[in-house]
Amino acid sequence: MSNTTKTVLLSGVGGQGAILAADILSRVAMASGQDVKLSEIHGMAQRGGAVTTVVRLGDSVASMVADKGSVDYLVSFETIEALRNIEYLKVDGELLVNDESIKPLPVATGAVAAPTGVHESLEAAGALLVPAEALAKQAGSVKAVNVVLLGALSTKLPYDEATWISVIESRVPAKFKDVNIEAFKKGRAYVEANS
Repeated sequence: MSNTTKTVLLSGVGGQGAILAADILSRVAMASGQDVKLSEIHGMAQRGGAVTTVVRLGDSVASMVADKGSVDYLVSFETIEALRNIEYLKVDGELLVNDESIKPLPVATGAVAAPTGVHESLEAAGALLVPAEALAKQAGSVKAVNVVLLGALSTKLPYDEATWISVIESRVPAKFKDVNIEAFKKGRAYVEANS
């Protein structure tokens, strides 16, 4: 495993499971013998507000801070949040995005217009748009979008698939284990087939 610290930024809106995803990612890294620093911003998470979580992984991680242009992997649970956080991505960073847009409250109420050109901007930035909601439904629950995206991310990180599965099994309720493991595998397979 490399000595290089990697920075992952998870972004989404409240209720999408970004915080659980960050917890699982952190535990996988720790189970693999790495140091981890985690930072969460979720003031309005329960009301559908923006949620961002930074996870820094490596043999020795000094800080949880991620400055603009410093993120190796931006994993976004929806397209608008991906675009909002894209300035944090390194020039050679990777962008994994759930191909779903959730209208922010001002857009949903008609107070402001929806952003235009979101898909085009993400594609121009090299994003891999993952049909995470559809894959989660195939796995058995739309609520497993977060684990589909972890499966997608797992193809980019040096951790064993068995470690991911073990941690997922330990972090989700027993009745949802099979669905989440299937969601993880579907996200992983999608990236392997489309990268």
